[in-house]
Amino acid sequence: MPNSRSVDRASGRHRKSRTMSPALRRAAVIVVTAPVAGTILFGTSAFAAERTVSTTATLDPAEQKIADNLDTRVQDVRLGSTFSGVVIDSQSRTAVWGHDASTALMPASNTKLATSTAALTILGPDQRFTTKVVYDNGTLTLVGGGDRTLTSADLTAMATTAVAGLKNAGLTSVKVVVDDSLFPAPTLATGWNDGYYPDSVAPVRALVVDGHHVTDTSLDAGQTFARLLAKQGVTVTGSVAHGTAGTGAVPVAQHESAALSAVVEHMLKVSDNDIAETLLRMTALAAGRPATFEDGTAVVRQVLTQYGVSLDNFEIHDGSGLSRSNRIPAQTIADILHLADDPANSQTLKFIVDGLPVAGEAGSTLGPEWGRFDTADSQCAVGKVSAKTGTLTGAIALSGLTKAEDGRWKIFSFIENNSTAAPDATKDALDGLAATVNGCWA
Repeated sequence: MPNSRSVDRASGRHRKSRTMSPALRRAAVIVVTAPVAGTILFGTSAFAAERTVSTTATLDPAEQKIADNLDTRVQDVRLGSTFSGVVIDSQSRTAVWGHDASTALMPASNTKLATSTAALTILGPDQRFTTKVVYDNGTLTLVGGGDRTLTSADLTAMATTAVAGLKNAGLTSVKVVVDDSLFPAPTLATGWNDGYYPDSVAPVRALVVDGHHVTDTSLDAGQTFARLLAKQGVTVTGSVAHGTAGTGAVPVAQHESAALSAVVEHMLKVSDNDIAETLLRMTALAAGRPATFEDGTAVVRQVLTQYGVSLDNFEIHDGSGLSRSNRIPAQTIADILHLADDPANSQTLKFIVDGLPVAGEAGSTLGPEWGRFDTADSQCAVGKVSAKTGTLTGAIALSGLTKAEDGRWKIFSFIENNSTAAPDATKDALDGLAATVNGCWA
């Protein structure tokens, strides 16, 4: 399970680190503020060289069995003919097995691994997002700060504080305005279908409550706040509207989110598209860039490059993986997971590994409610595989870690596109591949 794995993996490790030093991390923030996307102001060849996977080492018997079994099982008709896969030994970086590992395919929600890496690196795992209420000339303004986890309970506490202040000042009525100017007006990412709004993902705004999927999450949050004020005896005049808090407005209440580390873990466990897109924008802002798809993904690419991850054949247009124009090879996904798993990066990136769903974990995307790891071939891997799922029409992915029969941790990434099999059948086949890496399906 994740906790025991974290302890196990941190002890007795002797391998090259593939980390971004604090100095380079500071430089990264400077780099990504450059006006020309993709400009790298310091060399990364040393990182890139370190990240080269060794293909010359001799496989141990357990690894050879993995390779032989995968060679056979990847021919499963449920996986179709468009498949990118790789297995590497986490400690030695030896390539245990690969099948078109450098071929870029649509990765679906495996994209969230790249988004998380950039967010944790640029913002830092302790970052919190603040929602504020300010008062000015008879108006309370609810100011969004990019907290996609804000709840009605949080708003209730803010309303209680605001009402106390109003009553102390002898005020019994106010207007309510919402300020979500932190982000530009919502747009569709390249590769998003018009029908994604608001079911698969809500229009990306800086203010939302209870994760509501509505066209204008800011007005929705403001209307909830207004009702809470009214319940506590303050009259709200007029309709809730958009506005911008004035520079002279007086702060009256605020709420801070959980730390980014916890937000990332939750986002990965349940594959929350909305949180991923919000984090993409907050990452761009922290790097000194506009909060847009284009600038957020530019920061992701630059951070990965600075860590030494090859971006050959790498293309992303959003933070969640909903874009059907995204293309990432399995090798790149495995490299990102290796970064997160490297003890040298644990202070910053270990929350990615901690957030990976565990096979059979209820409430995650690998839980029994999703029919995962419940076949005769894969059931043996329940509790033994941690992996990020990915599902779009025509694209299914599974990438993560497991301890193999030789007692060593293996990182794997499997991405399938365009199989004609039923999606559930393809997922079963991928679960079987993960169980093969673990060795329980021998």
